[in-house]
Amino acid sequence: MQNEPIIQLQNVSKSFKTSTGEVSILKDVSVVIMPGETVAIIGPSGSGKSTLLSLIGLLDSASDGEVIISGRYVSQMTENEKSRLRNEKIGFIFQSFELISPFTVSENVASPIEIAGKVVEKPAIDLLLREVGLSERAHATPHTLSGGEKQRVAIARALVHMPVVILADEPTGSLDRTTGEKVLKLLLDSVSERHTTLIIITHDEGIAGRMNRVFEINNGMLHERK
Repeated sequence: MQNEPIIQLQNVSKSFKTSTGEVSILKDVSVVIMPGETVAIIGPSGSGKSTLLSLIGLLDSASDGEVIISGRYVSQMTENEKSRLRNEKIGFIFQSFELISPFTVSENVASPIEIAGKVVEKPAIDLLLREVGLSERAHATPHTLSGGEKQRVAIARALVHMPVVILADEPTGSLDRTTGEKVLKLLLDSVSERHTTLIIITHDEGIAGRMNRVFEINNGMLHERK
């Protein structure tokens, strides 16, 4: 149901063991995010922003507390179940694009569908490429693309399996301001049309200000700006 949270973190902590002892990255983080919300996470480098995104994206596990995605308690899931939930519900966009070099644009966009073992519907891929303005680049390979084009491929790839959540880690950080603005607008328009929840890590206060909610991490603690 739409009035149920899509993401809940209940007293989540994350620490790592090092040669000099245990290092605490996140401390007692609690948050509720609803379907369709756009959320910015800001904070200094090394503050735990990417760690938080990894926990929400089921790429890492909390040391304490509960992560709940679409009503499912992550701590109670097997690795296979987490992988399936991640493939079905979550889309990722990275600053470094993370495109597959030998693949064409179309093949990169289709890759989450293939990984999930589903049939790739070419008309759906073509429509998505048209939406992100890459129809004429469908058969190009990543090394021939500009930074803005690569990030648009990454956005299309994140949207292709119609996830309920998109996690974006500095998605415009490696782009010039004009290109970054175009890519951000495309991303915001795309998630709005699909009522997709967007969680974005950014250092840019201008980008953060365009989200519904802004959270700041300091000393491992998460606080929402009012």
